Amino acid sequence: MRLLEQQRLQRIIELFDQLFFDSHKTRLIGGAKEPVYLPSKTADQPHRLLFRENYISSALHEVAHWCIAGPDRLLKEDFGYWYQPDGRLSVEQRQFESVEVKPQALEWMFSIACGQNFTISADNLGAAEAVDMGASETFKMAVVGQSTAWCQSAQIPSRAKCFIGALASAFGSGDPYDPQYYRQDLLN
Repeated sequence: MRLLEQQRLQRIIELFDQLFFDSHKTRLIGGAKEPVYLPSKTADQPHRLLFRENYISSALHEVAHWCIAGPDRLLKEDFGYWYQPDGRLSVEQRQFESVEVKPQALEWMFSIACGQNFTISADNLGAAEAVDMGASETFKMAVVGQSTAWCQSAQIPSRAKCFIGALASAFGSGDPYDPQYYRQDLLN
């Protein structure tokens, strides 16, 4: 990883800690083989939000899931979400995409706020040839729709709004609430 990327990632981790450690006792931690949220088992241990390797996109994606999770889900490993690993069948992939709309929309907004490239993820690299491994057009449209809806309303989750503001301020990016950034033709 280039030095600049390491510095950007470190700043993202610092911002998360500054914003959420005191209020939610949660740490954002890189270097994991697989991303996972681990709630604390004791009162003196923090909750841990682990992201894959040291990828900025993984950190932003896991923070997106964390920002969406309600109080009950914050007490469950990996927020208690359903997850079918790589190699999903078509019906499983559609289910995966339906629950990934909001996290990927937030990840996109976080990416804009910190100047990171965003790539929509179908997360099904080991799928059989009969299953399209890329993100479906329906999924892309849903992520675009959710992002632009959050740009145009005050309905964005409060932790996400706080994190977007901190990222935009720290990285001096453009207005992450400008709908021009959220178009289907911009998705990889």
